[in-house]
Amino acid sequence: MVDSSDRQPSMLQALVPVVFLIVLLFFSVKLFGSDSSYGANQIALILSAAIAILIGLFNGQTWKELEAGIVDGISLAMGAMLILLMVGSLIGTWILAGTVPTMIYYGLQILSPDFFYVASCIICAIVAVSIGSSWTTAGTVGIGLIGISQGLGLDPAITAGAIISGAYFGDKMSPLSDTTNLAPAVTGTDLFTHIRHMVWTTTPSLIIALVLFTYFGLASDVPAENLELESTLALLDANFNITLWSLVPLVAVFAMAIKKVPAVATILIGALLGGLFAILTQGEVITKFVNNGELSVTMQYVTAVWTALFNGFSISTGDEIFDGLLSRGGMTSMLNTVWLIICAMSFGAAMEKTGLLHKLVYSIIGMAKSTGSLIGSVLLTCIGMNVIAADQYIAIVLPGRMYRAEFKRRGLDAKNLSRTLEDAGTITSPLIPWNTCGAYMAATLGVATGAYWIYAFFNLANPIVSFIYGLLNFKIAKHDEANDAI
Repeated sequence: MVDSSDRQPSMLQALVPVVFLIVLLFFSVKLFGSDSSYGANQIALILSAAIAILIGLFNGQTWKELEAGIVDGISLAMGAMLILLMVGSLIGTWILAGTVPTMIYYGLQILSPDFFYVASCIICAIVAVSIGSSWTTAGTVGIGLIGISQGLGLDPAITAGAIISGAYFGDKMSPLSDTTNLAPAVTGTDLFTHIRHMVWTTTPSLIIALVLFTYFGLASDVPAENLELESTLALLDANFNITLWSLVPLVAVFAMAIKKVPAVATILIGALLGGLFAILTQGEVITKFVNNGELSVTMQYVTAVWTALFNGFSISTGDEIFDGLLSRGGMTSMLNTVWLIICAMSFGAAMEKTGLLHKLVYSIIGMAKSTGSLIGSVLLTCIGMNVIAADQYIAIVLPGRMYRAEFKRRGLDAKNLSRTLEDAGTITSPLIPWNTCGAYMAATLGVATGAYWIYAFFNLANPIVSFIYGLLNFKIAKHDEANDAI
């Protein structure tokens, strides 16, 4: 935030970088289409950050303090970037180990195409509630479900929407989730009071999503005798040793997540376990993958696991769809996403350090007169933070700090604020391509944010339901109702 000795930014100055970014992103998509996230969007974010920096310099700030602010902003996302790199390695070794192929193989035979989307949503919801992490859910079960959907001839974009809907419902409602603990901590609410209060907006949002996923599943045009399914099963059986032992790394990751082992450590151990089980169960796969008969068996194993960790797994069977499905992973596959996050956090940090972000937010607070408009203001602020600051934690913490006193002044219980923060701050983060969550989901599931966001029905419905509750003043608790039954 700008020092009091510096010139305070005007509303026009606050809007200039945002409008500039919107214009650049429009032309980025227009000129580069689906490839815009491979560099064009990053340039748009960096140039917009430069505009914010110029405004800060004009208002009396120094380059040194602005640069330090940007470095601090990028550091906030360091944990997310490390997780991304670890997930890249996990995907590579889990394919090499047969973990992902085994999940796909059995999933193809168990899950019905008609109810696949709704089942995917429910499965991810259960897993995420159990472990408290949407990222871990998408990076484990989600990867397998994407593969199953392609084997069934279903739309991977709708599948990604179902995975994200379920994962974020579970993440939001789990007492193990970091965001579910963060929101009440910022607002001064008890954790379980917060969770119980979220039931009112979260449950109808999930029901809407499940109804829509059921409709899309029943409307999908998949032949009863799916030749693509049979072909995929045959290819999986021919190219991998399909065994339940390959699922041990998956079980281990879930166990560590439930025990609250740090995410980076959990996923790294999962990736290394994948390498170990590749050696134990996939000897022929390793030989074909390395394709170097001059190496000893031991060195082939080392080379295969090492390569899968940094460059992923690749296979060539002559079936382009099958090869594309299982030629994935490695830390290198995540580098473009890391680049996107760095650029997005640079823009958000520049807006924050120059005081432009606070100018925008406080102007919104001033326009909120009724309870409904106050709830709507929080929702818009959280969504705006996800767009501008590109991080869901900032989208919870900053609005939480800024609106807490206003809710208290109006006699509204803090649990209304904590619920609203999650209804928009947590939920909309994967819908923004350059947000840490949106970038992660796109990179992990292999489906562009621009393709899946329209099918993330739970994430789209939840802020709308929350806003309707605010307008109707329904389940908006007054401060003196804090100890009443919910």
